[in-house]
Amino acid sequence: MSSSLIRLARRADTARLEMALLRNFRKYAQVERVGADSIWDWLALAQHRGLPTRLLDWTYSPLVALHFATENTAEYSRDGTVWCVNFVEANRQLPSKLRRIMQREGSDTVTVEMLGSFRSLAEFDALSRRPFLVFLEPPAIDRRILNQFALFSLMSSPTAGMDEWLVRHPQLCRRVIIPAALKWEIRDKLDQANVNERVLFPDLDGLSRWLTRYYLPTNDKYDHDAVVHAGNRDRATRRPRRASRRAAPGSRTRRA
Repeated sequence: MSSSLIRLARRADTARLEMALLRNFRKYAQVERVGADSIWDWLALAQHRGLPTRLLDWTYSPLVALHFATENTAEYSRDGTVWCVNFVEANRQLPSKLRRIMQREGSDTVTVEMLGSFRSLAEFDALSRRPFLVFLEPPAIDRRILNQFALFSLMSSPTAGMDEWLVRHPQLCRRVIIPAALKWEIRDKLDQANVNERVLFPDLDGLSRWLTRYYLPTNDKYDHDAVVHAGNRDRATRRPRRASRRAAPGSRTRRA
């Protein structure tokens, strides 16, 4: 589970790349009058706007997590994955200085304001020789952050991947497999519960993405016939399709 920064860097100097990305993002984003003050505001804003950073996106909501595991219909022939982490216990293992800040604020998570005493990423990284993981609540930049119940994870090194942390703390995490054969059913139930692109991305882009997926034709031409059965990974099965007639958005339907 590596960050977008690590995936971009490959064999390059990841720390120098991170500084260059953030420096130029701050330079050119000023014209948008974004109102970011600290390096932590800029880091959260950069992640939110698609810049490769050391942050990973998480959510408090299991339904939102299922949405992102089932939003791409091109991957419905493959099992999906949802990772669950006990972020309260994870944050209790932070360096003592961070724990004192959280205790003083009476919070189970860190916010960008709490990190304000660290004026640079290098100062933050120096808190421990061994890379550590902190869960960070982003500022409410826009309605996407609020509607997605967003949370970030932050490693204390630009080169550290979360996979290593997961291996060291197996008691704090678990992986839930979303069988490919159930993705359509899960997706339909999420739409009925109004957990979709239109709500999670409340702008015209989100509306367009939702309508494009919602009205995806369901005839055999667009069907991915063979999927891997959840109980037997070597056995190919045909997944059941949804009814070809779709209800109009916003209407209520009864489904077996």
